[in-house]
Amino acid sequence: MATLAAWMLAGFVVLTLAVRVIIQLIRTGGTGLVGLRRGAGPLDWLSGILFIGGMAMGIVSPILVLNDSLDPIDGLDVTALHVLGILIAGTAGIAVFAAQLGMGESWRVGVSDEERTDLVTGGWFSLVRNPIYAAMIAGWIGLALMVPTWLGIAAIAVVLIGLELQVRVVEEPYLIRTHGDAYRGYASRVGRFIPGVGRIPR
Repeated sequence: MATLAAWMLAGFVVLTLAVRVIIQLIRTGGTGLVGLRRGAGPLDWLSGILFIGGMAMGIVSPILVLNDSLDPIDGLDVTALHVLGILIAGTAGIAVFAAQLGMGESWRVGVSDEERTDLVTGGWFSLVRNPIYAAMIAGWIGLALMVPTWLGIAAIAVVLIGLELQVRVVEEPYLIRTHGDAYRGYASRVGRFIPGVGRIPR
């Protein structure tokens, strides 16, 4: 199961990073990789560190199991949870890529006050404001069910905290600065990660 998880992770990285960057280059001439905004504060840095750290933890977990350096949790290392994990992780990986494509030319990794992209509110984004992040969290849950280790479970919490900070401290303030009432109206109707949950009062 750890081998399958490692291959699925590799496929996820290729699809949602390498392939998506190539598509963005073809469409716009740019990679879409922005990184930290100019003047980023401590919370901006913390959100990025937690997100990358949580991703790394989730990736390392099955590798350590393959190397016999980490053992799965016995009570969770059962076939039914493995199958559920495969279904969740596979569906989530496809959902991340589909939501990325749904952003069109507005897709970015990071924000920049020097750039103004269109506000995307249709398709996946009519269900939740952050479908890419929601699917990523689901994917990490799926991977933790496939290879249930304390490290993989901890990775879910770290990624979740990092994404919450990223959205609340970095992205939502940027979107309000950039799109004003259009974003406020959208955020008052559509939930943050779960439909109807995390709406922002106008």
